[in-house]
Amino acid sequence: MEYHSMKMQTEHEQSADLWLNTAYEVLLEGGVDAVKIMELAKRSGLTRTGFYWHFKDLNALHQALITRWRHTNTKNLVKRAGAPANNITEAMLQVFDCWFDQRLFDAALDLAIRNWARKDAALKKTLASADKKRCNAIKTMFLHHGYNEQQAEVRSMTVVYTQIGYFSMAQTDSFEKRIARVPQYVEVFTGQMPSKLELEQFHLRHTRHRPPQQPNT
Repeated sequence: MEYHSMKMQTEHEQSADLWLNTAYEVLLEGGVDAVKIMELAKRSGLTRTGFYWHFKDLNALHQALITRWRHTNTKNLVKRAGAPANNITEAMLQVFDCWFDQRLFDAALDLAIRNWARKDAALKKTLASADKKRCNAIKTMFLHHGYNEQQAEVRSMTVVYTQIGYFSMAQTDSFEKRIARVPQYVEVFTGQMPSKLELEQFHLRHTRHRPPQQPNT
């Protein structure tokens, strides 16, 4: 009896993930207006009535998508910016991990959220708050490594806004071209070139298990 109960609970949780993952795919393909319960049921092979076992309504599913975006993107970026580093170039390369690892930062989801926020006032405020958190985290990183207030603020905005612009323009540069540009980007953002060892460590992190290409720096 206990085994049957655990099995049912596991299937229930997997079903909830399937609804959310399908909604994520549809959001990326067609925007929030395409995220409809019937469409999700058709794609996932689940029943429309089953949706309401997991979500109160479509808005609840929307909030789950926003929560995924906030945890995957903003939370991870803030964490990387605050990670221990010996100097600013090492710190910046740790932030760059987000642009090269989709597990840390989902560029396609970020773009979908930005497009969605154009027509959703509440999400627009949430997005503005997230961008502020990202800028503040990187600004704190610069301050920690000896930059003054104005330098830290401008450089942090440059980092964040460059990334927003890059994937908003749907750049499709190859992984090799992107990673070859990393030293120059670090120099632009920090005023310093990363060391050979720092670059070797960065390359190792991102070529050992090369992630799918995504439109980032």
